[in-house]
Amino acid sequence: MTRDPGDAARFPAAHRLIAEAVAARAFPAAVVEVGGVDGARWREAFGTLTWDAGAPPARPDTIFDLASLTKIVATTTMALQLVGQRRLDLDEPIRERLPLWRQGSAQAVTAADLLAHCSGLPAWRPLYQDHQGRPAFERAICGLPLEYEPRTQSLYSDPGFMLLGFLLEDAADLPLEEQFAELFPDADGSQPETELRFLPPEAWRPRMAPTEVDPWRGRLLVGEVHDENAAALGGVGGHAGLFGTAAAVGRFARTVLRALHGFVEPGPFAQAEILARFVRKSEVPGSSRALGWDTMLTTSSCGHRMSRRAIGHTGFTGTSLWIDPFWGVYIVLLTNRVHPSRTNEAIRTVRPAVHDAIMEQVQQEELVD
Repeated sequence: MTRDPGDAARFPAAHRLIAEAVAARAFPAAVVEVGGVDGARWREAFGTLTWDAGAPPARPDTIFDLASLTKIVATTTMALQLVGQRRLDLDEPIRERLPLWRQGSAQAVTAADLLAHCSGLPAWRPLYQDHQGRPAFERAICGLPLEYEPRTQSLYSDPGFMLLGFLLEDAADLPLEEQFAELFPDADGSQPETELRFLPPEAWRPRMAPTEVDPWRGRLLVGEVHDENAAALGGVGGHAGLFGTAAAVGRFARTVLRALHGFVEPGPFAQAEILARFVRKSEVPGSSRALGWDTMLTTSSCGHRMSRRAIGHTGFTGTSLWIDPFWGVYIVLLTNRVHPSRTNEAIRTVRPAVHDAIMEQVQQEELVD
């Protein structure tokens, strides 16, 4: 029997865990979607947009700041498409396109190294405090001292993905937000209306989950990117800036899942050999990273029950996406756990528990079938 994706009884253990997390104030709002190649199986909203008395309830179409899901949904996918169009060579040294990049031991760093977080660049720097816009950020990042020899280890790096975003803009000769808007056109070439975009319009504001009361900007953020470096870049970065609904992220996940299952469809994932390289685990020592994507570790946000083929990512604001082609399932969990402050890290225990509850049921149903 096929159930409506809004059926709250579809995954009762996961439903209970998310409801309990809201009650324990891990996050005020959450929307979950679970699906497969044929569509969504469960989509449900929990909590309210803020902790304020009388705050609007979260809805299935609530819009969240996706934070670092931008890295896979937008930046990695745009890189993949440009590789397919032969406009980006993953193995070409980035200094060929970004002349400000240093020489010496770092001169051989490539786009693949940026995607795999093994370029030697640091994890994060508060560049927004002294820099605004691409030219200033590009100079600053290209001048950052490396923290390790490239490809000897992997260190998750926001500056690396900012630099990657600049590289993609030059390769496509288009700003990131315009490239992203063209990623998944209709068959006639037009761009369908989608609730997944940079720089969200004012009309979305009533449905948007607020993030932090930000000391730097001095206000509650609603419809403004939470990440300060992305804000200083005008709201659009290779590392952050995307907003969307669980259903829109779910549509993206289905596109990836279908491609991994061999469906040949128009779009950036049409060339199977390129997609296979992007989702293959890096050979960098000790790394769980593929190109852009993370892969399954039992210590990660995806829990213990996904297969070794699973790929995914998390976002600082409280978002995550995991796709398991072996079990034919994807899981989207969007929250605003940084409201009203990023100091709340209770989601760290919630995420793996929710994924385990969902995967346990998926696997039990598979065995029954």
